Amino acid sequence: MNWQQRCLPINPSQQELFRLLLEGNIMTRKKIQIKKIDNISSRQVTFSKRRKGLFKKAQELSTLCDADIALMVFSATSKLFEYASSSMQQVIERRNGYSANHRLLDYPSTDDQLQVESDSNRDTLRKKLEDKSRELRQLNGEDLQELTVQELQKLEVLLKRSLSSVSKIKDEMFMRDIDTLKRKEVELMEENRRLKHVVPDLINVRWQQSLETVISGSSFSLEDDGSDTSLKLGLPFFK
Repeated sequence: MNWQQRCLPINPSQQELFRLLLEGNIMTRKKIQIKKIDNISSRQVTFSKRRKGLFKKAQELSTLCDADIALMVFSATSKLFEYASSSMQQVIERRNGYSANHRLLDYPSTDDQLQVESDSNRDTLRKKLEDKSRELRQLNGEDLQELTVQELQKLEVLLKRSLSSVSKIKDEMFMRDIDTLKRKEVELMEENRRLKHVVPDLINVRWQQSLETVISGSSFSLEDDGSDTSLKLGLPFFK
């Protein structure tokens, strides 16, 4: 049995209606364009109908969802229409209080902002200090049980790099010390050479000065001895 045999029989008028639906020839409800109504009478009628519909929807929403609702509508002639599920004044006061509290939450005072920033910075610094302290203990071989194999491998690589850096710095310091000792050795050798030339000259000068002093002293002694000898060799004087 095909689908045509399974379908219920329809009369010719229904067939024509179905054909028109398929062809799109049936006029649907005209969509109203939302714009200002120029005709004053039509505008007032539309305002009255839609205002009542709006208030009805608000009442239904309040009843179904236990919502506290307040509506205020001013007509073109400045006439006030209002609806409140409880009390208009209470809803307005509640709204004003909510706005004030909401502003305080969204825009805290300067002191509150500074306090929040201070607390945040303090927490951040405390966290960094804890992390660095834990890393230092782990570098010293402490608190290793809580690490995974991957973390232990990373720590091993870090220690090898640190040891390599320490060895490099140590070698550089040794080389600097060796260079310093070599420079001092060269300076001492130069000073020794200079003294080798200076000391003999100084000795010669001192020896020459001493010799001249001795010779000068001997000359004075010989002159004195010559005077005495001439007096002693003179003829005796007899009376």
